[in-house]
Amino acid sequence: MASAATTETTAPRGARQAQPEGGWGMLAVLIVGVALIVLDSTIVAVSLPAIISDLGLTLTNAAWITSLYSVVFAALLLTMGTLGDRFGTKKMFLIGQVFFGVGSLVAAMASSFAPLLLARGIQGIGGAIVLPATLATINATFRGPRRAAAFGIWGATMASAAAIGPLAGGVLTEQLSWPWIFLVNPPICAVLFVLAMRLLPETIAKRSRKGFDVAGTLLSMVAFGTIVFGLIEGESYGWWSARGEYSLGGVSPAPLAIIIGLVALGFFVALESARARRGRAALFDPSLLRLPSFLAGNITAMTVSIGEFAALFVLPLYLVNVAGLGTIRSGVVLATMALGAILSGVAARHLATKLGPALTVVVGLILEVVGIVSAAIVVAPGASIACLSAVLAVYGAGMGLASAQLASVILHDVPLEKSGMGSATQSTFRQLGSALGAAFAGTTLAAAVGSYLPQQLVDGLKLPPEAAQSLADATATTAGSAMNALSAKLPDPQAALGILHDGFSHGTSAALYVAAACLALGLVSSLVLLAQARHSDAA
Repeated sequence: MASAATTETTAPRGARQAQPEGGWGMLAVLIVGVALIVLDSTIVAVSLPAIISDLGLTLTNAAWITSLYSVVFAALLLTMGTLGDRFGTKKMFLIGQVFFGVGSLVAAMASSFAPLLLARGIQGIGGAIVLPATLATINATFRGPRRAAAFGIWGATMASAAAIGPLAGGVLTEQLSWPWIFLVNPPICAVLFVLAMRLLPETIAKRSRKGFDVAGTLLSMVAFGTIVFGLIEGESYGWWSARGEYSLGGVSPAPLAIIIGLVALGFFVALESARARRGRAALFDPSLLRLPSFLAGNITAMTVSIGEFAALFVLPLYLVNVAGLGTIRSGVVLATMALGAILSGVAARHLATKLGPALTVVVGLILEVVGIVSAAIVVAPGASIACLSAVLAVYGAGMGLASAQLASVILHDVPLEKSGMGSATQSTFRQLGSALGAAFAGTTLAAAVGSYLPQQLVDGLKLPPEAAQSLADATATTAGSAMNALSAKLPDPQAALGILHDGFSHGTSAALYVAAACLALGLVSSLVLLAQARHSDAA
């Protein structure tokens, strides 16, 4: 088992220092830590109805409860990863546990919107500290066969925890109460803190540049925070014309936030390039993008994340609103993805030894594309849940293989002293991809329902076109939750509900095909990675 030694990671690219070999106890601490962070990004969604009812929240309040965690998380990832290189990943992991545990405790005790929102922000800070620290520690300490296994387990955890979140949230909310989705975290954080003190090694980069990049830190926070906010809230506030009370000259805040973020991102890249040329401390080293595996790997990670989170966005809506499974049973179906991811993630170690990490990623993405296209074909009113679970297990197996080794491929050529920076960069790409995935899925779902359903209502119920369009819009804007209430107001409620279910299934299928297209782009990018890896091996 690794001791709590302090090691300076000063080796050049491709070299390894004589630092403590990663042990399984250390890996267990890191994996549980990252599982908490990923679970918290999805566990709240299924508990929102109970939270809204208990605290008297508006829909806008509820949107912020789910969004703020992701916005803060994305805004701080790069900063926290670079701080890990500077001050040590062990210190950052410990600090992250404190933030996440305190935030969870405040959330569980919240009796109104303001403290709950504050708590979600504190949790986001903790998540942004912990995630890059876990990956950087694995990258710096695990070598040989253990490295493939460690990345495999880490990737399987990332892939499966998001799918387990809705199930965990549903069980805790229905069997206990919504505060328990937060209250379970502080004791786990406390145990992780104690174990990390004993088991985690310290990895500190040797600093060749003094000072701290304050301007770069602020620009990165503005850039990534506003971009993710705009992507998350585009469907709620409108992609251009404003919906609701928030607008600037009739323009939605969502596109304005994205524009501000892109401008800030441009300034950030220019600033970091200038600081690097002058030999000054920088939050991000643009020279990393000249590493072929790093650039292509991060593009792959983002496109794959788009596809994965697009699927994860629409599937629960279909299972609850069309299949009528309820929160817990829907979570069980989604957990089949997690089961496939866990099993294949563990097996990825052996597959990577035989095929290499890059080819393992390709195999995983092929399974993902096959699984999600099959799911798009299966979804329909009255579809076999067993059949859907089976194809989701195939999809999950692909997630486990791809996610398990993709991080290893991305960080393969990154200098050890920049492990935190590299880890945070790939996490930021993934976070941007998750926000894009939810945005793409929500927009596609609404557009497909809005274009397909009106004519079905006109033909099937002989409704006037205006009334049919109004029903279609209400179905789309409520994400299907109002279908029972809407159909009950019509002369033939049963027939109306069947048509609404058919329209929503059509929209779900369209969103899944978009997810499959994004995964296919990731597959193409992974083939580029594979070619680069084989060229590097031949050289």
